[in-house]
Amino acid sequence: MVPGGGRFADLVRRAQARRRFHDVTAHRLALKATEKYGLYLTQQYPNLVPAAGFREVHECLRAGKVPVWMACSVVAKEPGVPASWDVTSDSLAAWCSARLAATDLVLVKSVPVLPPRMAMSDMCASGIVDHAFAGFVRPQLNLWVCSKGRYSTCGDALQNSGTPGTAVDRD
Repeated sequence: MVPGGGRFADLVRRAQARRRFHDVTAHRLALKATEKYGLYLTQQYPNLVPAAGFREVHECLRAGKVPVWMACSVVAKEPGVPASWDVTSDSLAAWCSARLAATDLVLVKSVPVLPPRMAMSDMCASGIVDHAFAGFVRPQLNLWVCSKGRYSTCGDALQNSGTPGTAVDRD
C-alpha cells in the first residue's frame, strides 16, 4: 500500500503557497505527509505494517501482512522521481510497483464512481491522477481505479481475484 498525503499534504501545499519555499522542500514534506497518513492507517488496521524499504515490503508480504510503504527515505535519494507536485502518491505507487515487479496496481481514489473502463489519457486530463503518472506506468502493468462508492466491492474483488474497479486502458 502506498498512502497518499491527504490532509497532511494539503497543509504542506498551503504552507508553501504562504511561505514560498522551494519545491524540493515541499516534496520532502509531502513525502513525510504520506508517511504520517500511513502510520495512522497502521494504527487503525492491525494487518497493515509500516515498511520503509523494499526489503521490508517483501518481508511483510512473506509474513502475510500488508506493507504500508514509508517512501521518504527511498524516494528522497531517487533522481528518477522529480521533486514536484506533479508527482503524488499515484506516481509513487506506479514507481514502487515497477521496483517490486508487480503485475497489478489498484489506485483507491476519492472520486465519483467511474465507468467500467477508462483511458489513461482521460484519467490524466481529468485530474484523477497526477500529471507525471503516465510516465511511471510500465506497459505490462494491469491498472485499475477503485472509486468512492465502490470501496467495499473493490475489496471483495481483490480477495476473490475479481475486477477491482475501473480498468485503465493505455492510449
